[in-house]
Amino acid sequence: MSEKKMSSSRKHHLKSLMLSIGKDLLEEEEKEREEERERYMKENCPPVSMPRSMQELQELCREIHHKIDVIDEERYDLDMKVNKSNKEIDDLKIKVQDLMGKFKKPVLRKVRMSADAMLKALLGSKHTVNMELRANLKQVKKEVKEEQLRDVGDWRKNIEDKSDRKKMFDS
Repeated sequence: MSEKKMSSSRKHHLKSLMLSIGKDLLEEEEKEREEERERYMKENCPPVSMPRSMQELQELCREIHHKIDVIDEERYDLDMKVNKSNKEIDDLKIKVQDLMGKFKKPVLRKVRMSADAMLKALLGSKHTVNMELRANLKQVKKEVKEEQLRDVGDWRKNIEDKSDRKKMFDS
């Protein structure tokens, strides 16, 4: 199907028509909200008549406090329902993710581990087994051959010996 381009005047006309319809709908919603508010106020908040005596004032305060308590209980109940619903939503989101399985698992990198570190990772840090065999070995000292030292000699000793000879000849 070939699609024809709409002329700019036609686009402008349709846009203004849509905006006028939207404006009318918004005005109707605003009127409905106002009527709802007035109806609610008449039901729950009758016009206040100013009390003339102390007893009437106390009675008015009691009524107001009672209404406040009722509203707080309703608010608390609604808050609990909302929290419960949020938990259910989170659980369902987790289930959806599990069922979808779209998330790619990261590629595992090759890691060089010692046997000791591998056992710690598998068994946990409580069950550590020392696989360090080198620590159990005793150190062996090499025997130094005296003959080689005589042949090669220590250069410091040679220098000291030469300086002693010089002193002998000088004196």
